[in-house]
Amino acid sequence: MEGKIGKILVVDDDENISEVLKMYLQSSGYDTRVCGDGKSAQENFLEYKPDLVLLDIMLPYIDGIDVLKWIRRDYDTPVIMLTAKGDTFDKVLGLELGADDYMVKPFEPKEVVARVKAVMRRFNTDGGGKEVLNFPELNIDVNSYNVTYKNQDIKMPPKEFELLYHLASNKNRVFTREQLLCEVWGYDYPGDSRTVDVHIKRLREKLHGGPNWQLETVWGVGYKFEVK
Repeated sequence: MEGKIGKILVVDDDENISEVLKMYLQSSGYDTRVCGDGKSAQENFLEYKPDLVLLDIMLPYIDGIDVLKWIRRDYDTPVIMLTAKGDTFDKVLGLELGADDYMVKPFEPKEVVARVKAVMRRFNTDGGGKEVLNFPELNIDVNSYNVTYKNQDIKMPPKEFELLYHLASNKNRVFTREQLLCEVWGYDYPGDSRTVDVHIKRLREKLHGGPNWQLETVWGVGYKFEVK
């Protein structure tokens, strides 16, 4: 982040992991707070008002999935899920509920910091010189991260918004899943193209298309924002 110290809330019941992440994040310039269970995660979230949450799935009292649901009811704060399972169901479920990313333990702390920087850099853009995209029944404002569809504000997490904006600002261009992972997520994502599929699915549930535009699947290739 430029000109502001980002605040990171690390939620993990493994104190060793929490302290290592805290050390690496602080050395990268982030103000960092740690807690070890879902209940204290909610309390710290309200008090600390973090700019990003690193959230373990397996937590005492309230698990990470329920904490994520609780955050997403009222906030669009970026959330990166941490999981020891590496299970596809956990990954997809977390993304469908609004997580911006996930990491499977064991992971390198430097990689976590890289993911945090990528999400924070995109979420905290100052919007200088950026345009508002206007289509029939759809407005995408990158300055405020706001989407209006059929005269209604549509709530979506940062990564979902960024994927929509990237596709819409390159209308009729076909992107492979790998290109989208690199260009939207901002780093060489380690392997799972289903991340893109999940985000596209969520976008389609919220945006059903307009008079002359549609989120299209190009079979065997990827996706595009088609304008006729």
